Amino acid sequence: MLSPNMVALAYLAASVLLILALKGLSSPETARRGNLLGMVGMALAIAVTLQLDVVHNYGWIIAAFVVGGVIGGIGAKRISMTAMPQLVAFMHSLVGLSAVLIAISAMLNPAGYGIADAAGGLPTGNRIELFLGSFIGMITFSASLVAFGKLQGLLSGRPLVFSGQHGLNLLLGVVMLIAGILFCVSGSGTAFALMLMVALPLGVLLIMPIGGADMPVIVSMLNSYSGWAAAGIGFTLGNTMLIIAGALVGSSGAILSYIMCKAMNRSLIHVLLGGFGGEAAGEGGGGGGAAADRPVKSGAPEDAAFLLQNARSVLIVPGYGLAVARAQHALKEMVDLLLARGVQVRFAIHPVAGRMPGHMNVLLAEADVPYDLVHEMDEINSEFADTDVALVIGANDVTNPAAKNDPSSPIFGMPVLEVAKARHVLFIKRSLSAGYAGLDNDLFYQDNTMMIFSDAKKACEALVQALD
Repeated sequence: MLSPNMVALAYLAASVLLILALKGLSSPETARRGNLLGMVGMALAIAVTLQLDVVHNYGWIIAAFVVGGVIGGIGAKRISMTAMPQLVAFMHSLVGLSAVLIAISAMLNPAGYGIADAAGGLPTGNRIELFLGSFIGMITFSASLVAFGKLQGLLSGRPLVFSGQHGLNLLLGVVMLIAGILFCVSGSGTAFALMLMVALPLGVLLIMPIGGADMPVIVSMLNSYSGWAAAGIGFTLGNTMLIIAGALVGSSGAILSYIMCKAMNRSLIHVLLGGFGGEAAGEGGGGGGAAADRPVKSGAPEDAAFLLQNARSVLIVPGYGLAVARAQHALKEMVDLLLARGVQVRFAIHPVAGRMPGHMNVLLAEADVPYDLVHEMDEINSEFADTDVALVIGANDVTNPAAKNDPSSPIFGMPVLEVAKARHVLFIKRSLSAGYAGLDNDLFYQDNTMMIFSDAKKACEALVQALD
């Protein structure tokens, strides 16, 4: 057994490794190293925790390691990049559920956790910690399952709203807080159970009215919630490593959510209250009606190849359609051919492209696209006006000019990639269907836009053949 000082020193080292891991994950060039540091830090924290006096039954722990490791290994091999956002959401639900189960166990057996008072009950401070960790954990659990359902397509991606929804949420929130306060004051198990029973549907109701365009922010926020839930339980267990790790996850998730909301010109409170895209869905803004009468210029991959190979500069905007078609490798081949011809090729990434933060960056890294070709929106947006060809592959809402030109649009004011300013716009898409936000894209109908109606992978493979 390690001495308390050695445990503290080991936890400090693990905490530093986790901080360095987050630092590494801030850039594609250092992300692999950051992942490695995070794995080493977590392994060290687990190894130190397993030798603590409070750990008694190693049989259950080993069994959990084996079962979890098998499930995780199979999942890592089988889950595609398109399913990564819902996998992340599902993992958040497990973190929230873990916090709730630990809180229930600590409340039922405080002596087993070494936190019982002289009467064998829970001290007031520990009740407050359990209150915070358990209700945040339960909301995270149910909200993450709804997010998983939306991302997986099991539930509609459109906002689900009904009259009096915010009033009901407020009522449930007040009841949950009152039950939590009663638990903190009296230690009542009934109040604790009532708090959890109310928090469960509250998490569902908080996410159901949130539309698909806001899901990247929601995934990030749920990540933050899971961290704070873990930190709250860490205080109860007296485990400084869990407190630090939870705080790091919670704060980084909150900061990322703020950055993404800023990129969307959205209020974080507005996102959490939901309803983004609902007006468009209800008013036919999803690409039907008048959109069907607007002229569209379409072409074949061979036409697009002619423009690309004669261009001086090309900016590529990847979107979720690229991920769905698994077209990143064919796209990389096309990029290599253009670079060999002396064409300047770069990628423009919107902060909320795809279904989770960094989705497009990971997708391109999987295809070994050089990091120096990938640029974020803020640093590349001004380049579109001096670009010969902008190639959009499956991105929709993040390129919609209505965000700048139509005050009546639900996304008005949201910063978008200024693809419309390029001399020529090539848009690879299966149809003129609306994006995840349920909005028609004015970019389809511009004079300088040519639509290539095709699956992204097939279109990229055809472009490779035409360029080769």
